Amino acid sequence: MFESLSANLGKIFDKLTRKGFLSEDDCNLALREVRIALLEADVSLSVVKDFIEKVKVDLIGKEIIKKVSPGQMVIKLVQDHLTELLGSEQSELNLSITPPAVIMMVGLQGSGKTTSSAKLALRIKQKQHKKVLLAALDVARPAALEQLEVLARQAEITSLPIIKGDSPLEITKRALALARLESYDVLILDTAGRLHIDELLMDELVQVKSLANPIETLFVADSMTGQDSVNIASIFHQKVGITGAILTRIDGDARGGAALSIRGVTGCPIKFLGVGEKLSEFEEFHPERISSRILDMGDIVSLVEKAAESIDMEEAEAMAKKIQKGSFDLNDMASQIKTIRKMGGLGGMMAMIPGVKKLQSQLPGGAIDEKMIGRQEAIISSMTKQERRFPKLLNASRKRRIAAGAGVSAQEINKLLKQYQDMATMVKRLGKMDQKSFLRSGMAKLFS
Repeated sequence: MFESLSANLGKIFDKLTRKGFLSEDDCNLALREVRIALLEADVSLSVVKDFIEKVKVDLIGKEIIKKVSPGQMVIKLVQDHLTELLGSEQSELNLSITPPAVIMMVGLQGSGKTTSSAKLALRIKQKQHKKVLLAALDVARPAALEQLEVLARQAEITSLPIIKGDSPLEITKRALALARLESYDVLILDTAGRLHIDELLMDELVQVKSLANPIETLFVADSMTGQDSVNIASIFHQKVGITGAILTRIDGDARGGAALSIRGVTGCPIKFLGVGEKLSEFEEFHPERISSRILDMGDIVSLVEKAAESIDMEEAEAMAKKIQKGSFDLNDMASQIKTIRKMGGLGGMMAMIPGVKKLQSQLPGGAIDEKMIGRQEAIISSMTKQERRFPKLLNASRKRRIAAGAGVSAQEINKLLKQYQDMATMVKRLGKMDQKSFLRSGMAKLFS
């Protein structure tokens, strides 16, 4: 998400930072280009006008053009206002109520409500260690009740037993009764959606809300629909009243306009992002971190958090011992590839490193080949245990066998082995260094 906006803003700011000072015309031109970049990213026109006006007032009021590093000051100013536009501070899920805390999920059909309900339940269970009950209220869509039941089973979350013929209100009553009887901390109601907004849908949601009295009513929006999702969110807020939003499929939207518009139009914060298809690929929305990613300033805090969640401490300790001995084989490389996958792949990690988007745009083709990780895993999996431990055994005939098993070319196997050899060489150098010499010499010695 935000790739196109980030690229366009990067070009604008590159021009500014190359100038020793900025004239008022320079600032006006830059703001005009920022306005165009935001509109091209599918940000709502009213939100863009308000954003540009606020930045312009600060540009004039703080006399940016007279500063020593005016380009950097403009970037900081834009970042501050982007953060404000996105919500200034993270808006946490509100569960401060006598259990069960009811969360009502609303949105159009196909927006990702059911999957988001399961993802949210899993996150609450894992992060807040609460007992969660899921209930499906969509009796109109074929297999909707069964879909949530399957997802709940995958997440090891309890779902309300299905009784055919029950209405949404009857299901809600049963869910509330079970949640109270069996002391559930949280009840998540996956309500029905339609392909379009209609009175029948809204009346049903209003009745369910009146009965369940949810502490959170979360609007689930498909970011791929852009401005349509913002307009729909506004209607849901007027009719039902929402407390926050969840943006789904952000990995498929390069523009990101919906994220920048929803809060500005509805006044309600974005609380979570669906960053992939897996139930674990669900993130809290941090406005300051997102604005940093947009401006290619990275997001080191999120990167560290992902690492902490993804890295197995026992594996890490075992790896540390192997490094101390200067030992590194293809099993270790496979373990590193697995960790990268858990952290969202190369693209997900790179987006959080400052300045990488600019470097990435200079690469041939401009994109990272995410499928490369899958091919590397397939190659290593096609090897015998002995070959993974002793890569020197890999002669031409063995490589042909592995290539056939992994469905890759011999050249890709050679490329993987070259990467492995580089990593093994670095590990050997690190293993020979004691702690004092490592600290004294720094990382440069590893690559000398």
